[in-house]
Amino acid sequence: MDDTPAIEAALPAQVPAAAPAGTADSDGQRDYRPGYEIVAERILAYIAEERLTPGDRLPTEIDLARTLDTSRAVVREAVKILSALGRVRAHKGRGLFVADDEGMLITSRWGGFFRPVDIDHVLMLFEFRRVQEMAASSLAATRATPSELRTIEVAMEQCRHGFVHGQIDVFNQADEDFHMAVAAASHNTFLVSAVRDARRLQRQSSAIGIHDSFGENSEAAVEEHEAIYRAIRDGRPEEAAQATAAHLDRTLEDYRREIQRRLFG
Repeated sequence: MDDTPAIEAALPAQVPAAAPAGTADSDGQRDYRPGYEIVAERILAYIAEERLTPGDRLPTEIDLARTLDTSRAVVREAVKILSALGRVRAHKGRGLFVADDEGMLITSRWGGFFRPVDIDHVLMLFEFRRVQEMAASSLAATRATPSELRTIEVAMEQCRHGFVHGQIDVFNQADEDFHMAVAAASHNTFLVSAVRDARRLQRQSSAIGIHDSFGENSEAAVEEHEAIYRAIRDGRPEEAAQATAAHLDRTLEDYRREIQRRLFG
């Protein structure tokens, strides 16, 4: 039985109703804002107005959907974003809770302005990642130790294993391990930190569900990882950098295509 109290009367009256996904600007152009982004903002407004503190229970997704006059699916996507931002925590079987400040990505150097549902921000992030990771893989091709090469290889193999066996969680974790292992092999602490932070921000945009299943180019990602690994293993820095660029460019195109599909059908 769900013991979370309903909140029909609890949401502050001044919180506006969810705006439509597309609104016209002064030039008559439509500015598309996904419904889950708007609902996420309204949930944050509720937390602030109710003066909830870390550990306090939030209403259920069903109660939120009813009160905000939206679907549970939209609320679920909003909760994914807020979870990625470190603002709420979902505990299976227990419900939703306000998270503690330590989990908030807004405390990072870039998290204060990054909006995971703003396509321009996502494009800039991919551009930033391209510069970082090209440099990291190039340096790794001249600096990687045998142990570091093995770590990269294992992550590559795990990524392939996850894809072949349809294990998306294994695939995603191996992808993370692969990119961080390449950064570590650059032996540049600043690059490692930058790659880690950028990928952490990337996970916010992935939290809306774009990477919760295999895409048509998931197999290509596996092959691209292998091309990067082989170039690093063989000590070819320029080839490693170009293979990394090709991988990130293709990933960006996949992301862009999915965003267009979601917005325009």
